[in-house]
Amino acid sequence: MTELSMRCAAALSASLVLLLAFGGQALAQRGPAPAPGESKAKTVAKPKPKVETKQQAPAQPAPPSAPSVVMPDGEKIVLLVRTTLNTLNDAIQTGNYTVLRDRGAPGFREANSAARLSQIFSDFASRNVDLSVVSLISPQLTETPVLDQDKGMLNIKGYFPTQPVQINFELLYQAVEGRWRLFGLSVQPSNAEPSPAPATPTPEAPNPTPEAPSPNSDAPKSQP
Repeated sequence: MTELSMRCAAALSASLVLLLAFGGQALAQRGPAPAPGESKAKTVAKPKPKVETKQQAPAQPAPPSAPSVVMPDGEKIVLLVRTTLNTLNDAIQTGNYTVLRDRGAPGFREANSAARLSQIFSDFASRNVDLSVVSLISPQLTETPVLDQDKGMLNIKGYFPTQPVQINFELLYQAVEGRWRLFGLSVQPSNAEPSPAPATPTPEAPNPTPEAPSPNSDAPKSQP
């Protein structure tokens, strides 16, 4: 073999080695080929689960507690009784019971119309009963006023020691928005009990004839 032929054969061998080197590097970068019939596995990134954050509603303030109902003092009780009976007297004298009804508690207004109150107290008007004296005389209570704090009710019972007719009353009030409102009333004029006579000896009358007691008048009553 000539020298020129030997040089060409060496150059061809070097080119073949260089080609194989580059080919191997490309195969290394690509990775091994999949086996026949084997599909390439695709790596799919899984979406991250959404974390929902709920905003907490602000705490609601506690409702204000209802004001406690307390027993009114003696002066307030006298004022309640006088105001109610004066309002009733105005209705008897004028025949208009609207003011008496409107000053009552909601339950009293629902149960009693002005016409119904006029009918209830019609006997007072026919007998010309005048209650204006209650403005001048202090009421006498026959029982201690009763307060029901759970229901907000106040019961007052007593009489006005007027002559010759005594005015007996029983009044029921309900606490409404911090004020005492009329919830029920019963008013009964009756013959006043005579004052005890002085203890002086008197001659005994022969065969005294007993007198029939005077009946008490009926008491109009308005309660829901």
